Amino acid sequence: MRYFIQFSYFGKAYHGWQNQPNAITVQEVLEKALSTLLRQQVEVVGAGRTDTGVHAKEMFAHFDFDPIEDTAQLVYRLNAFLPDDIAVQRLFRMVPGAHARFDAVERSYEYWLVREKNPFYFDHAHVVTYPLDTEAMNQAALKLLEHTDFECFSKSNTDVKTFHCDVRHAVWEVREDKWVFTITADRFLRNMVRAIVGTLLDVGMGKTAPRDIDAILASKDRGEAGVSVPAKGLYLTKVLYPKELFDEQKG
Repeated sequence: MRYFIQFSYFGKAYHGWQNQPNAITVQEVLEKALSTLLRQQVEVVGAGRTDTGVHAKEMFAHFDFDPIEDTAQLVYRLNAFLPDDIAVQRLFRMVPGAHARFDAVERSYEYWLVREKNPFYFDHAHVVTYPLDTEAMNQAALKLLEHTDFECFSKSNTDVKTFHCDVRHAVWEVREDKWVFTITADRFLRNMVRAIVGTLLDVGMGKTAPRDIDAILASKDRGEAGVSVPAKGLYLTKVLYPKELFDEQKG
């Protein structure tokens, strides 16, 4: 039987989501916890990869196992077993063949900025103290919705079949004591959001004009875009699936 597990994590201590040799990852820790509690080797497949130091407020993965009678009890035991920087929210029983990665239809990220040194955001946000033109940054962000090829924002030597993404939402807004960039798309390339934020910060500083975004995207050259901002400010916040994937008698 296939299950989806919904969880969140603070990424500082991990070399991203996906298993790696000689480096601790969220996937490794989660698989170890499930395998220990279920007394059988369990492999999980995540909704996507997050890079080293990136956080997830909402993440999903799937695994296969015999019917679990009390999913709420398993969630409780997992949270007692897992380290404090990983938390499980729900277990869902899925229809056969549901896939955490390939069936996701939309993903959203947030990037957090603070405008002055703040000890409470030390590991949670990027500090930018110089003046920024948020109106220009939002003009540039809107241009992302007019394009589909985002190779210029992709990490070099990335092994992907296509650089095409459907960006559906991209906006900067002020939320209390931080600035938040929210972006939603059907998929994202490696390093894409951090490179976009770095480029938009160049616009905010006046180094790049909003209209220049078109030329940067057309170049397909990572060197034409801005530098990648630190991972600590990036959060995966939402992964959306078709409702029909969830079993009506879900756990």
